[in-house]
Amino acid sequence: MAVMRDMLLYLSKNRIANRMAKRFGLRLGAERFVAGETLAAAMKKVAALNESGLVVTLDHLGEFTRSEQEAKESAEEVVKGLQAIASAGAAANVSVKLTQLGLDISYPLCLSHMRTIVSEAKRLDSFVRIDMEDYAHNEPSIQMYEQLRAEFGDHIGIVLQAYLFKTEADMERLLVLKPNYRLVKGAYKEPPEVAFPDKTDVDRNFIHIIKKQLDNGHYAAVATHDDAIIEWVKGYVKEQAIPVDRFEFQMLYGIRTALQQQLAEEGYKVRTYVPYGTDWYGYFMRRLAERPENVSFVLKSMFKR
Repeated sequence: MAVMRDMLLYLSKNRIANRMAKRFGLRLGAERFVAGETLAAAMKKVAALNESGLVVTLDHLGEFTRSEQEAKESAEEVVKGLQAIASAGAAANVSVKLTQLGLDISYPLCLSHMRTIVSEAKRLDSFVRIDMEDYAHNEPSIQMYEQLRAEFGDHIGIVLQAYLFKTEADMERLLVLKPNYRLVKGAYKEPPEVAFPDKTDVDRNFIHIIKKQLDNGHYAAVATHDDAIIEWVKGYVKEQAIPVDRFEFQMLYGIRTALQQQLAEEGYKVRTYVPYGTDWYGYFMRRLAERPENVSFVLKSMFKR
């Protein structure tokens, strides 16, 4: 299983495999995890999720942009997403990847695009979450969050990953900002010098950082499909009398939909991460890497008529 996971993560960054996959389009199996290739298609899914009692974070897929024009177009698409959410009165916000907005081209370029996006979010009284990517982009992402948090206040949040050794220190560093975190286990292949290689240690640290954020009194978005983690959170907030408006559960579109609905019906805030766009391949491959048994599902989808 570990070999399969490593292979899928390798393929997630392979340009040739990307081009081949797109010949099949979303029918390759990605439609299970991706809400469509256009904003209009995604907004229909957002409306349906809201109707069922779920809130949403909308993500225009893309990463590792290689030109300033591509970065500009990506930023414009995020702004359109914020405007579409506001126009529809949807219970939703947006998530962004900094590499999609030009981080690998230049930090100032990416920062400029982020200022445009978060400025619009502030105007619309909305919210933008910086998705955390691989370790090479961790520190620049945190630095950008610090700058934007100082400028735009509560309209910006960030993701922290439990599998990194440095995460607890990052939490201490950012504590003064009263941050709004999405806390995740982490989905990238990282070396043992920077990340816990053993799942047990990752799970233990995940609970530790969730507890730390809740105890600090700052908003915690707990992003997991793990039953044991979910039950721990439910038990801890009850034991500590932590109000339900101080945290939320987050899960991915197309994964454990019945559980998402169940938690919402129990009175918890549940946010579904809804990705869309034509650049779906890397995201899709990481979802398969998390659950390699889904590969059989994809193979069946490829040969459906």
